[in-house]
Amino acid sequence: MKLQEYLSAKPLYYKNIDYTRMPRIYEKIKSSLHIPKIVHIIGTNGKGTTGRFLAQALHSIGLNCGHYTSPHILKFNERVWLNGNDSSDEILENSHVDLQKLLPKSDLDSLSYFEYTTLLAMIAFAGCDYIIMEAGLGGEFDATAVFPKCLTLVTPIAMDHESFLGSTIEEIATTKLNAIQNSAILAFQNESDVYKAANDIAEKKSVSIYKIDEFLDENDRKNIDLISKELSLAPYLSNNLSLSISALNFLKIEYDIANFKNAKLFGRLSKIGKNVIVDVGHNPLAAKSIVDALSPDKYIIIYNSYKDKNYKDILQILKPICLHVEIIEIDDERIESVEVLKSTLTSLKIKYTIFKEVKPNYNYLVFGSFSVVEAFLKGHNV
Repeated sequence: MKLQEYLSAKPLYYKNIDYTRMPRIYEKIKSSLHIPKIVHIIGTNGKGTTGRFLAQALHSIGLNCGHYTSPHILKFNERVWLNGNDSSDEILENSHVDLQKLLPKSDLDSLSYFEYTTLLAMIAFAGCDYIIMEAGLGGEFDATAVFPKCLTLVTPIAMDHESFLGSTIEEIATTKLNAIQNSAILAFQNESDVYKAANDIAEKKSVSIYKIDEFLDENDRKNIDLISKELSLAPYLSNNLSLSISALNFLKIEYDIANFKNAKLFGRLSKIGKNVIVDVGHNPLAAKSIVDALSPDKYIIIYNSYKDKNYKDILQILKPICLHVEIIEIDDERIESVEVLKSTLTSLKIKYTIFKEVKPNYNYLVFGSFSVVEAFLKGHNV
């Protein structure tokens, strides 16, 4: 069975999570895998761009590097980036065949979509010097957490996926930070409870957890400013760039400004056409970063949301840059109903309509999730 057909039959996640399954299955096959140096990225926001900045720099420096990220926008291949490009269909199919040979059918069938693709990526990255591996959900119990890591990078942590990770910042941070095996670098955190959780874990597990400023000097900050101007980075993207550069310094790998020339990751404040920006953010922290980056300009916001997201808070945060909201219709049972969204917008005193087309005389922000951006790109020419 071809990879895409095989994956389409797998659940993304199981409601009754078995946290022992991935470690157990990994133990069976780890001797058959080539495990290079792994930089693990955990956090709430900025994992994808931080990973791509670091992966592109390592590749540009001359190292073989893979970047495992999720989810994808248009094509699965986006998740498995290898030396400057999304993996080819051939590489993915060959990796799929190899993985099928390593495990009995019962184990293969038990793996979720994300667990399977995590192992698939590890096979696809055979021969790499470094793998940048982004956690999908959480940290401690994430499928990516089973591999040995040389470093963990921690992007800003905020409220997200509360049903899985915890009901407070400290609980969420603890769940994520428990993935640290030996050394970690924390990006600047807006929540003091993240630092408290980090201090507790450092003491409990005898691991080294550093703050980002410990690996950045004045020359690095000048380089960050120059790269940010060259790539037209919003402030929050510059922060992600800073974390990637701190990782290079930790790893004692020299870099140059030119190493980041092609480092932007599509879907993060990406401008398409003359008057449309798309961003795959989907939580309050992402919304705040967007507002900070785009204010004081005003946008028509093309929006939708999963039912389990706190979209009322997100829309309230976006309100200062919002002319009105245009709800994009998405055929997905996880998406909130249009009527509920309308009711929420009414309560927030935000005008709304159903999205039909992009008009040339207005600026648009497509925001809400990967699914929103995917639906927009597939259904509308800009």
